Amino acid sequence: MNWDQIKGNWKQFKGQAQQKWGDLTGDDLDRVDGKREELVGVVQERYGIAKDEAEKEVKDFESNCRC
Repeated sequence: MNWDQIKGNWKQFKGQAQQKWGDLTGDDLDRVDGKREELVGVVQERYGIAKDEAEKEVKDFESNCRC
């Protein structure tokens, strides 16, 4: 799945993101609003990981998203 599809259907994918990153709040996911870079930043911030690790996790999420 590509990010344009995820962004266009963000309301549907928020639940999957919440499952993957349980520490993210509903407010975090609302703030992301389907923006990939915003998600990377929030994951990095919440989990205290390096940007490249957050990038890798988001890429994994993107690859494994289910419609």
